[in-house]
Amino acid sequence: MTQPARIGIMTVSDRASAGIYEDISGKAIESTLNDYLTSPWQPVYRLVADEQDLIEDTLCQLVDDEGCCLVITTGGTGPARRDVTPEATEAVCDRMMPGFGELMRMESLKYVPTAILSRQTAGLRGSALILNLPGKPKAIRQCLDAVFPAIPYCIDLMEGPYLECNADIIKAFRPAS
Repeated sequence: MTQPARIGIMTVSDRASAGIYEDISGKAIESTLNDYLTSPWQPVYRLVADEQDLIEDTLCQLVDDEGCCLVITTGGTGPARRDVTPEATEAVCDRMMPGFGELMRMESLKYVPTAILSRQTAGLRGSALILNLPGKPKAIRQCLDAVFPAIPYCIDLMEGPYLECNADIIKAFRPAS
């Protein structure tokens, strides 16, 4: 039997990590992935404060130690002084994938003019894709709906697990063989 794909879900939030409020953003990512994926997968969840060193260490742990083929972060992508998730992502990635951030901002602009303030990005570390999402659950779904069709093929190209999607909800793009 094939091992389930391991997917990291990391919420970056000072207040949620301090227990001031519940992390609904991480749950929104997990719920969305449950809607999308029909192949077996296992979430590897982390909740961290907005500290660049901590974010970097956690991203490395999720990829290098936990074997995640995909790590999706939420939070820390705005212009506030403590929003450092993109910097942490860039610091640990071998190569950046700017098209993901560009598409997510274009999609978000359909809903809010402040989407230009978001600094979502994506990059590759080893054989994993790291994707930064905004912190609001509604925006998480909008952004994932836009970029997820490319994610299974990206993971294929990095020789990761084969992610199958529910075509009634999201259609993964793979070139005709």
